[in-house]
Amino acid sequence: MSDISVHIEGVGKRFHIGGAMQKNDTLRDAIVAAAQRGLERVRHPGSVTSKTEVLWALRDVDIEVREGEVLGLIGGNGAGKSTLLKLLSRITEPTEGTMTLNGRVGSLLEVGTGFHPELTGRENIFLNGAILGMTREEIDSRFDDIVEFSEISRFLDTPVKRYSSGMYVRLAFAVAAHLEPEILLIDEVLAVGDAAFQRKCLGRMEDVAGSGRTVIFVSHNMQTVRALCTRVVELKEGRVINDGPPRAVIDQYLKLQGGTDGIVEWEGDEMPGDDDVYVAALRILGPDGAPTPVVLSTEPFTVEMDFHIDRMLDDLTVGFDLALGDGTIAFRTYHTDVDPSLWPGLHLGRNRFQCEIPADTLNAGRYSVLPRISVHKQRWIVHRGSVSFDVHRDPGASPFALADKPGAVAPLLRWQSIFDGS
Repeated sequence: MSDISVHIEGVGKRFHIGGAMQKNDTLRDAIVAAAQRGLERVRHPGSVTSKTEVLWALRDVDIEVREGEVLGLIGGNGAGKSTLLKLLSRITEPTEGTMTLNGRVGSLLEVGTGFHPELTGRENIFLNGAILGMTREEIDSRFDDIVEFSEISRFLDTPVKRYSSGMYVRLAFAVAAHLEPEILLIDEVLAVGDAAFQRKCLGRMEDVAGSGRTVIFVSHNMQTVRALCTRVVELKEGRVINDGPPRAVIDQYLKLQGGTDGIVEWEGDEMPGDDDVYVAALRILGPDGAPTPVVLSTEPFTVEMDFHIDRMLDDLTVGFDLALGDGTIAFRTYHTDVDPSLWPGLHLGRNRFQCEIPADTLNAGRYSVLPRISVHKQRWIVHRGSVSFDVHRDPGASPFALADKPGAVAPLLRWQSIFDGS
């Protein structure tokens, strides 16, 4: 056990949904609760009930993480990933089971977690350091590095309640990564930052992992998980269903995530997005316009996306990542890639965009399309969900097109001679 950094045994977390809370710690709590129930009966007769539904967000979770290991947690929404990190951070306690953490814990779970909005950036750096159990001298020694990394020195003495979400996450990550806890917990907050800052954060996380400290990382970006993590655990409905090397676990996860017929459709709360914009469907269309799970490398195919806009946002960009089976991104495209005169129009309500992938673009293999809808390509609204498909070589094509080639793309390119050898 000496080299075990995190030990989780039989952990479960139960929540009660709906109904009225029965526990009142004080007489004042009981009176207030009774008054609220009375008001609810007046406003919505018959709507108040004592019936509650029990939800197990986590159940029978057993995980051991060794010192210096970088563990990735993956799974769909509601799988229990963020709940597990909150338990490890002591934000909430487990309903059952035990957890042992050997070392100081630094957490970056949500933008601004642990920050006091009325305090300045400077004051919050010292506050977070104190929460981690560090002395003022230790914080002072790393203060300049934190400020330089966060790139917000101009606003250091401004209350953080006036920070944008991007500024918030810059400072929060800089503090969490530079105060050098033995265990660093990171939820998917890096999607808030711009691309350059995300690369900077990933580099810092690699440095943290390389220094022998333990990192537990939650992300929907399989490419990042595969590149950063030494081991991956998949959660589903609160339980561990897969645990092993990143490539094996991620391949299995992506295979099950994708639509089996080249189409995936979401309904209700399952639709990726937020209250402003959300995706309803992804389809892979063959040359005949019908959804298909298999396309030929020598034929064009189309990616079709149905999405809804309930509130029009400035600089809204719609696109997708085309990724390999292991999560590596082959390419990313947006509807704004071309001349503005050729951009398809965005409308309130339902939209359907199509993007054609030319023939002789992709090599044989398994791929996934992941929607990406953002504001100015920085604040991600949609960055989850996928549809998977396979590219096969065309048996009737030229033998030159069938030659084995490495890489994700296998274009047939024309060559010409410039010098005649004389």
